Amino acid sequence: MGQLESTLRSLRSEGRKALVPYVTGGAPQWVETVRACAANGATAIEVGIPFSDPVMDGPVIQEASQLALEAGATPVSIFEQLRTLDVQVPIVVMCYYNTVFHAGHERFAKSLVDAGVCGAIIPDLPLEESGPWCDAADKHGVATVMLAAPTAPDDRLPKVAQRARGFVYSVGLLGVTGERQSLADTATKLAARLKAITDVPVLVGVGVSNAEQAVQASEVADGVIQGAAVVRRMLEGGSEAVGEFVSEVRQRLDQRFPRIKS
Repeated sequence: MGQLESTLRSLRSEGRKALVPYVTGGAPQWVETVRACAANGATAIEVGIPFSDPVMDGPVIQEASQLALEAGATPVSIFEQLRTLDVQVPIVVMCYYNTVFHAGHERFAKSLVDAGVCGAIIPDLPLEESGPWCDAADKHGVATVMLAAPTAPDDRLPKVAQRARGFVYSVGLLGVTGERQSLADTATKLAARLKAITDVPVLVGVGVSNAEQAVQASEVADGVIQGAAVVRRMLEGGSEAVGEFVSEVRQRLDQRFPRIKS
């Protein structure tokens, strides 16, 4: 069990919930934003590697990715900056499979470890085709987070959970990332289905837009991932605005799910 999963399991044993902000690597103030997330209560941080055709990302994260690419961001430059972060929480990257394939499985996994990254989320890599990457990731100690979709049949979820390392990413709704007025019913339904069949931590992502929705999703799941809500604040108000938001969500989660006294 690697750093990511052990961190999430430890938090769960205390009765608390995980908060994982997403930050687009290479976007304006992204390094300062990662540090602000860590300083204000993030359990772990997901760093996105910008890509020209981001099939899972909505307009806010697409805008951040475009800004990063226009500024010259590459996987190599992002990894170089990650080495300088020195934050005391696990770092996970989110990237599309073309980036992994282009670098080569072994090389990419080693690059992650060298940059201080302990996990990877590859949303367009199907379970059935994930073997070669997962083997390389396992060899180098990189946790491959697997995604579970709301449309997944019951017989598929155990296979996803069995292959997952770190946590299972419970996709809150069908569609791209973005802020929503309310949490989709599918978010808690899928999380409940996953919790019933695995002991691996289950986190809800996509469509978790504010503190209230984070608490709502965490009534069932082990925590949440928040992307568009974080990135929008980074683009509009910089790292300080993100720090305030993460602090607010952390406080609301801790009020609802306080630490169990031993």
